[in-house]
Amino acid sequence: MNAIASIHRRALALAAVCALAIASPVAQGQGVWPNKMVRIIVGFPGGSTPDIAARALADGLAKVWGQPVVVEAKTGAGGNLAADFVAKATDDHTLGVVINGNLTTAKLLNPKLTYDPVKDLLPLSLVATAPLVLVAPADQAGGAAWVAAARNAGDKWSYGSVGVGSVGHLGVEVIKAAVGNTGAVHVPYNGNPAVITAMLGGQVQMALMPPGVALPQVKAGKLQAVGLAGPRSPLAPDVPSLTEAGVRMNPLEVWTALVGPAGLSKAAQERIARDITALLKEADTRQRLITGGWDPQGTSGAVLATRVREETRIFGDIITARGIKLE
Repeated sequence: MNAIASIHRRALALAAVCALAIASPVAQGQGVWPNKMVRIIVGFPGGSTPDIAARALADGLAKVWGQPVVVEAKTGAGGNLAADFVAKATDDHTLGVVINGNLTTAKLLNPKLTYDPVKDLLPLSLVATAPLVLVAPADQAGGAAWVAAARNAGDKWSYGSVGVGSVGHLGVEVIKAAVGNTGAVHVPYNGNPAVITAMLGGQVQMALMPPGVALPQVKAGKLQAVGLAGPRSPLAPDVPSLTEAGVRMNPLEVWTALVGPAGLSKAAQERIARDITALLKEADTRQRLITGGWDPQGTSGAVLATRVREETRIFGDIITARGIKLE
């Protein structure tokens, strides 16, 4: 009888364990992230370099996660509208691809910004970096002759960027100071494709752009690459440094990062941390980014956070010195 009772007790215990497992959210897949479609919000139009980076991530992560990963554009305010949308997301499946300014200078330029880059956005990974190419109309003189022309142009020249406080904006301010031309007028546009259109139409005379956007226009003979705002780069092997044309300045770079809302679940954070670095080491994804003008990175969130702090300090000094404000 005792043996039969013991078997009966074990059977009841096993049934209880099974019942708990069936009822458990984890057992039902509810604790697994992602458990539905993931959105990657990007603040610039299709064909822009942030969009290229976002789509490379989306395609790779969809394969890894076994869930659809879609890219949605929410353009405007130099990417800040998209960053704000991500900051306010509560579905635990919305991420964002942002550029430097959305995390570093946005709050400095607009204290009334509707999101706080430090408090409301969670840094997940520095996705990729790129040197900045100073481009000009193809019929302008190049090299040192361009520097002289820019110095003499004063406020007769204008330059385009993707928005106030963007690296393209602040970077040209650095170049202006190095060249000695303090008059060139800033004109913000909704993405680099619009800047290119304006330059081809004669509305602006120069701009700083990532090589993935600039070099196709240079190779087509529509624009010229005056120089890189930093050392020579394998991403633009035929483009000299601005230093070679006599412009002495600190190197400038554009980058794109993956972020989430501050309330992103630990399950999501852990999964992204595990998968994003591996994805950005994968050959196909790397080549896709390189073809798009990016140097793949794939860092931890902590590394990205450190870079954000450093650049916030550097560009904050530029903003103060030049008196830059939102227009």
